[in-house]
Amino acid sequence: MNIPFIIAEIGINHNGSLEIAKKLIDMAFECGCNAVKFQKRTLDIVYTQEFLDSKRESPWGTTQRHQKEGLEFEKDEYDEIDRYCKELGIPWFASAWDLESYNFLKQYDLKYNKIASAMITYKPLVEAIAKDGKHTFISTGMTDFEHIDWVVNLFREHHTPFTLMHCVSVYPCPDELCGINTIKVLRDRYGCDIGYSGHELGLLPSSLAVAFGAVVIERHITLDRSMYGSDQSASLERRGLEYVVRDCRDVKRMLNGVGKKISQSEMDVAYKLRYFREA
Repeated sequence: MNIPFIIAEIGINHNGSLEIAKKLIDMAFECGCNAVKFQKRTLDIVYTQEFLDSKRESPWGTTQRHQKEGLEFEKDEYDEIDRYCKELGIPWFASAWDLESYNFLKQYDLKYNKIASAMITYKPLVEAIAKDGKHTFISTGMTDFEHIDWVVNLFREHHTPFTLMHCVSVYPCPDELCGINTIKVLRDRYGCDIGYSGHELGLLPSSLAVAFGAVVIERHITLDRSMYGSDQSASLERRGLEYVVRDCRDVKRMLNGVGKKISQSEMDVAYKLRYFREA
């Protein structure tokens, strides 16, 4: 993986439109992201009938089911997403929220898996993903060390590569809750690669995360923060994504080098400024 590996989280910000999804894929590719990510749910497994029948106003109707069905892509859409991403040359993957969705995604032979924060306690799903052997990004929002200990031990038991993603599941996340120093805490405790999945309004936490050792950055993206959707306000528009990609990679370059020695560039300056003072 290139470091920092930058994931553009499209999630459900496509609002059920394949055209919007393609525009977001284009945006991620043109801004220099390494991959794009979606979310896949089987509604009648993830949610109760009572919840799906409850009221919710949306562009698709007046119930939770109407809203969630409006946001869900099925095989035809994912076939086209798969074709389009291959044509562009950018990997895509998705976080499955249930075993049926996980099995659905397997038909595309995706390079990566993702465990969403909400799913880290869903043991049958986590166990299936751990057995899969693919590099998995594991978000740690809404968890404590007991949860993370279990999933880390499971993945190591199956020799499946993974990256723990520090994450705070507040949308949008206030700056004072970002807890960027948790990246070092997780790295010291687990001795593995750590990433950062951010939901804040600003840009700074992503580049700070790289400075604290994050090797993966994940941010939600959108065409317009004012669009309908619960994730839109905590997402990056094109200009913000450009800045995050630029700043994260600049920070990584600035951190290169260990120890203290005179570079050739400094030697050239020293020749000009010190040559007559050398003993």
